[in-house]
Amino acid sequence: MTARRQKLLLVVSTVCGVGLAAAFAIHAFRQNMLFFIAPSQVETQAPKDRNFRLGGLVEKGSLQREADGLTIHFLISDRVKSIGTVYKGIVPDLFREGQGVVAMGHLRPDGIFAAEEILAKHDEKYTPPEVTSALKGAP
Repeated sequence: MTARRQKLLLVVSTVCGVGLAAAFAIHAFRQNMLFFIAPSQVETQAPKDRNFRLGGLVEKGSLQREADGLTIHFLISDRVKSIGTVYKGIVPDLFREGQGVVAMGHLRPDGIFAAEEILAKHDEKYTPPEVTSALKGAP
C-alpha cells in the first residue's frame, strides 16, 4: 500500500469514528432528555414511554395524604387543566397547596401522573421559569 493510500484510509477511518461517536452521543442525549409539559399540554405532547416534567400549581384543597405518611395525592394545575398526581416519598419542606411545583415522572395508563421526584419553589420570589411561562399562557 502506498503512503498516500494509507493517509487516505487513516482520514476516512477517523471521520467515520468521529461520526459514530457523535451519533452515539446524540442518541444518549435524546434518551436522557426530560421535557417540561404543562397540564393543558399533557394530552397532546406528553411522551408515552418515558419520563417528563409536569409543572404548575398545587391546586388548593386537593392535597390528600395516605395513612403510610409517605404517599400523597394532589392535583397539578395550570389554571386551564388539572392532572391528578401521586407521589411516594418525602416532599420538600416548602411543598404545599397553592405553590408552584415541578414533578418528574410518567403518565400511568389511568391518566394519573406518577411522580418520582418533586421540586417546590424555594423562597417567596422564585417560581421555576417553566411554571411561570405556562401560567402566563393560561387565561
